[in-house]
Amino acid sequence: MKISPLSFVHKVSAALFVVLKPLGIWGLAGLALIDSAFIPIPVSMDGVVIGYVVSAHKKFLLYCLVAAATSALGSLVPYYVGRAGGELFLLQRINRERYERMRDRFESQEFLAIMIPSMLPPPTPVKLFQFAAGVFEMRPLPYVLAVFTGKFTQFLVCSLITIFFGPAIFHSLLRTFHEHLAVALFATGILILAIVFWVVRKIFDRRSNLRFPVEEEPDDETTP
Repeated sequence: MKISPLSFVHKVSAALFVVLKPLGIWGLAGLALIDSAFIPIPVSMDGVVIGYVVSAHKKFLLYCLVAAATSALGSLVPYYVGRAGGELFLLQRINRERYERMRDRFESQEFLAIMIPSMLPPPTPVKLFQFAAGVFEMRPLPYVLAVFTGKFTQFLVCSLITIFFGPAIFHSLLRTFHEHLAVALFATGILILAIVFWVVRKIFDRRSNLRFPVEEEPDDETTP
């Protein structure tokens, strides 16, 4: 009886999950590293973090930090694979002009291009974005920070939802996300843009004591 490569990978990841999960915080770190670097865990990493949070609410912040840090470390594997031979791989499939347009678009917003997919649950193809970061030679430190920020945000939001509303509502939200993927991605994008705008505006105000031009009140017109 032949076993397909996909089925074999699934069985291996399931076995790793069974072995590592009982090891506490070290098991969480190992699962996050393997999930990010090599093969996905059968239940997504946000589901794994939720399992740990349910068993120990008071350690939720530690779980989020450890899972995000090891996920960022593991993400260096697809990043360096892309850096080693990704350009040749893409140029075999697209022409140079299109490749350069893709690179320019990525470089104009590279941090958000990695952080936002890292925040989203499966089936977001986050490894594809990580591979692209290596292909387009994003600097390693901003890349790791972007992955860490996205993953920490994802795990923290999932943990807080679980703590305040219970694990059932989290699984309901995840199922809704999968069933209405396009709508969920659009709504998530709008929310993220709103948050980014608010943060940038606060930083802008704090550093320069000025407002964006669109927020400035028009000068009173003087009457003759």
